Amino acid sequence: MAKSPMAILALGLAALVLSGAGPAAAQTCGCAATDCCSSFGFCGLGSDFCGQGCQSGPCTNVGDPVDSVVTEGFFEGIRSRPVDGCTGTGKSFYTRQSFLDAAQAYRDFGKGATTDDGKRELAAFFAHVTHETGYMCYIEENGGAGKDYCDETKTEYPCTQGKEYFGRGPLQLTWNYNYGAAGAKLQFDGLGNPEKVAEDPALTFQAALWYWMNTVHIRVPDGFGATTRAINGDVECDGKRPDLVSARASYYQDYCQQFGVDPGSNLTC
Repeated sequence: MAKSPMAILALGLAALVLSGAGPAAAQTCGCAATDCCSSFGFCGLGSDFCGQGCQSGPCTNVGDPVDSVVTEGFFEGIRSRPVDGCTGTGKSFYTRQSFLDAAQAYRDFGKGATTDDGKRELAAFFAHVTHETGYMCYIEENGGAGKDYCDETKTEYPCTQGKEYFGRGPLQLTWNYNYGAAGAKLQFDGLGNPEKVAEDPALTFQAALWYWMNTVHIRVPDGFGATTRAINGDVECDGKRPDLVSARASYYQDYCQQFGVDPGSNLTC
């Protein structure tokens, strides 16, 4: 009996898939980094591969995992926490939208090899933010004014006379070389106007995420303790300030619990 044109087309497509021809090599993906893995497990580009249901690669039309994890409730749970003696203005300065806007510039932030890995990175980031700012109370380092944070050996980032490079922002950006490098990347005068990090709500999270992605992100797979060492190891790790190390780890464990993930091992340094 003669087959209909539709039946012939279906058989042809089945043969194409089985032969491995075309843009889809196998239903298990293993795509090149430039290709998307479709919802059905095939590699390629375009809306059929990178659109709805895309599993990996340069996917489009998929939800932002950072947005879905760092909810308004989670962010406000930190910012609205009462802090005895809080005299800072961070409670009105730090906003979730500024954080989300800054995060858009770093596609690897909060993603991880798995969903749980991404959640652990977000928990780590906000654990350090909580510790550095006192539940988002402070924009500037307490007692930072007058401290010598000018490293003159970093000649590519010469200190500007009269300017101070103490901690500012969610992760307390510190030192002339960090302000200089952040300014070059984020297009502001980090050496001549370091105060801008504490004045611009958009820039403050941009600077924090610039620092995180350049210094801390690579240490996330090694455990939360490794991120503490990357941020303030010279001052806190190896028994110098175990109370501060434990405080950071406590925030991290709390946020992992809120995100429903195991915090993993190596929590302290």
